[in-house]
Amino acid sequence: MNKKVNTLLFMLGATLFNIIVTILVFLVLMILFSMFIAVHVSEAAHAWSFSLIFLAAIACTFLLYRIILKYLMKKINMEKYFDPIFSRGNVKKNH
Repeated sequence: MNKKVNTLLFMLGATLFNIIVTILVFLVLMILFSMFIAVHVSEAAHAWSFSLIFLAAIACTFLLYRIILKYLMKKINMEKYFDPIFSRGNVKKNH
């Protein structure tokens, strides 16, 4: 496989991972909310709680994604296996 295919597969895998983890974190937060907090708040607060839980799930997933990506960057030489997503234009490389 070449670098472009590796980059495409990495981006697809990372996106799929991000979506799955977001759903799982959201479900865990919803379960925790329904078990411990839902009985103590009014029905009107449930709608706000749903929105806050959704935002918290996105934030938690973002932090987890960054931690895992930093770990992968330490283990894998990204320049060797992946093509840059954004090029810098006409920058001459010194060899």
